[in-house]
Amino acid sequence: MWNTWLSGSALPALEQVAAFSEKRHALLAGNIANLDTPGYKTRDLSVQNFQQSLQSAVASAKHASHGDATANGVESVEAMEKVRDVSKQILYHDGSDVSLEEQVTEISKNQGMHSMAISLMRSQFRTLQVAIQESAAV
Repeated sequence: MWNTWLSGSALPALEQVAAFSEKRHALLAGNIANLDTPGYKTRDLSVQNFQQSLQSAVASAKHASHGDATANGVESVEAMEKVRDVSKQILYHDGSDVSLEEQVTEISKNQGMHSMAISLMRSQFRTLQVAIQESAAV
């Protein structure tokens, strides 16, 4: 029952957003650390590819929600695993035109995405906690 509720919530998608932004932050921080390294090529993860994969996974999870609850949970997990694979696709760029300002801007945007995901996850967990406390009080 709980697995069905969690897979039907936004938590799996939010978990993927948080994990993606953490991996991307590490790459962007590495770019800044190596900004003055001769021949260093900056690396990044494609936000667009991640968003497309996440949107596809969420849509397939919604589509699967009309059948067996146990099968839906498995399909939902499998869809989210495909999203996680996107975060392994590192983009390599020519490092000659990258500035510190660009990297800091990307880190700032990435931090906003991570903060939003964590904030929404906290809200989901608070809702779950209230539901548990209310059912225990009955």
